[in-house]
Amino acid sequence: MKVNFLQLCVVLLAVMVAAVADDEVPLSKKTWVTPQPIAAVTVASGKPAKVEMKFRVTDGYHINSNKPGSELLIPTALKFDVPTDLGVGKVTYPAGKELTLAIAPDQPLNVYTGEFVVTALVSATRTATPGNYKVHAGLKYQACNDRACFPPREAPIEFDVKVTRGTASSHTVKNPPQSPHVHR
Repeated sequence: MKVNFLQLCVVLLAVMVAAVADDEVPLSKKTWVTPQPIAAVTVASGKPAKVEMKFRVTDGYHINSNKPGSELLIPTALKFDVPTDLGVGKVTYPAGKELTLAIAPDQPLNVYTGEFVVTALVSATRTATPGNYKVHAGLKYQACNDRACFPPREAPIEFDVKVTRGTASSHTVKNPPQSPHVHR
């Protein structure tokens, strides 16, 4: 039996409304992903450092991975708001787990469950002022259980970055080796 996208949405919406009706927490207040504390990062101007961001998905639920396997699914993604002179790049998402649901057995999903870690490189420009900075970000995700998918959410996160001066050798131009002969 082939299920088209519209039929799937109607069924999921009906199940979602029924599931939420019995829940004491309003759907608008529900969260399914909890960010874990993030260790502060120290970067030298011009040299990136790795930051690890850990998340926990509520038991009994899953969220689409960063590459969920279908353009119709909302991928999990981090969006950063960084101070001037800082940058965040090379964001690496973990591989998801394959999950097949009874409602769509011919369309396996790629999801995160339990705990997962996203890493990124934080850097400061060579002209960055040494000091302490705070990076804000949001993990956008869509949570589902085996009966329903829920509206997308964003889990806010933040972490501290300490910028130090780069090493002196990286800023100093060395003179070329000199001849041992005296020139007159």
